[in-house]
Amino acid sequence: MALLLRNVRCVVSCDENDTLYERVDIFCEDGVIKEIGKDLDVAAEKVINCSNMLCYPGLINTHHHMYQFFSRNLPKTQNMELFDWLTYLYDIWKNMDREVVSFSTKCALAELAKSGCTTSVDHHYVFLDSSSEFLDAQFEAADLLKMRLYATRGSMNLSRKDGGLPLDSVVQTTDEILRDSMNAIEKYNDNSFGSMRNIALAPCSPFSADADLYRQTAYLAREAGVRLHTHLCETKDEEHFTKTAFNMRPLEYMQSLDFIGEDVWYAHAIHLNDEELDLLKSTNTSVSHCPTSNMKLASGVARISDMVKRGINVSLGVDGSASNDGSNMICEIRNGYLLSRVINGKSSPDAYEFLKMATCGGAKAIGRDDIGSIAVGKCADMFLIDKRKIELVGATYSPKSMLASVGLNSSVDYTIVNGEIIVEEGHLKNIDEEELFYQSHKKTKEYLNFN
Repeated sequence: MALLLRNVRCVVSCDENDTLYERVDIFCEDGVIKEIGKDLDVAAEKVINCSNMLCYPGLINTHHHMYQFFSRNLPKTQNMELFDWLTYLYDIWKNMDREVVSFSTKCALAELAKSGCTTSVDHHYVFLDSSSEFLDAQFEAADLLKMRLYATRGSMNLSRKDGGLPLDSVVQTTDEILRDSMNAIEKYNDNSFGSMRNIALAPCSPFSADADLYRQTAYLAREAGVRLHTHLCETKDEEHFTKTAFNMRPLEYMQSLDFIGEDVWYAHAIHLNDEELDLLKSTNTSVSHCPTSNMKLASGVARISDMVKRGINVSLGVDGSASNDGSNMICEIRNGYLLSRVINGKSSPDAYEFLKMATCGGAKAIGRDDIGSIAVGKCADMFLIDKRKIELVGATYSPKSMLASVGLNSSVDYTIVNGEIIVEEGHLKNIDEEELFYQSHKKTKEYLNFN
């Protein structure tokens, strides 16, 4: 299919030259951006008048737990921090089934798409007897909405009886995990240009996965040519755990397990000293910054300004729906920018830098060079915002800064993935939103045993 975006008012490309286009056409064919220029002489099946539109690269969410969409905003979790929060919620998550995973993934992807996200990582790590069906349900949901899904096959093998945090019923043996991980790679991972499906391997955390699982997972991933992901340095409790159990700080512990390097990205990475930041840079390890979740769980504030100054690659993640209570990438851009301003003042990365974290920074973290910017030859992933909105009056003079400085309190107008429109005039194209709400609300009540 050919798509022509005619006379786009402004295109924030996030390309290597930070190009800002004005009054240009974007021609997309077979999922790829073919031409960018003025008054292009091309024919297309679909033409959109974009004379009042701002255009941005599709946002890339590098950390999420979509299954948590059905356990958000629960009264008893409101003032909890991470360890108590997890302990309480494992008693709910142990009851998830395929339908919970399916509907929660659809809801999370829908919210992401309406906030301009075109590619999302998901870190699913609670696997029960029906474990193989959970990833199936997720990729089916992504196919339905026509979004790119980078699923990480998460894992836990360190339960409470072994000194870990999870319930015994939500962990698996190392052999089960490695077998299922290899099956997931063979079934779903596609490293080709324009791929809609990727797999990474992702032990959950140092307090829920043991050293042997981390080592063997790293070996398997590198043999299979896939990337590695985990939570790290999220809280002081985690730091206390690794010091007590291994006499090492969390990053030192990961280094001892060879779970570090350019094929690894860590979620959170809050509690790091200068030497550890230098180690991230020297190993080309990436970070997924999750500002909203970090604030809600009072986990701390990541040293993003220091990371950027060192040249560490930083991306953005919404984190779990239950630790964020939303799946909105534009909110994440704005919260990240504002939180950094509070801590770092004028030395903070500027607003545009946070947009780049959510685009080209995200692409680099997950090892994709075909997405993350608007450029000829890249995948046609982008979103458009009509500047004629009350909430944007006087706010569009600096399009590069707008999403971080001002944000957007409504859906984007168009989201495009692989040259296909998946959000049109603020509404999902490939799924009935009203029916999705009804079915998901019904399943949530059953799952939480609410009347």
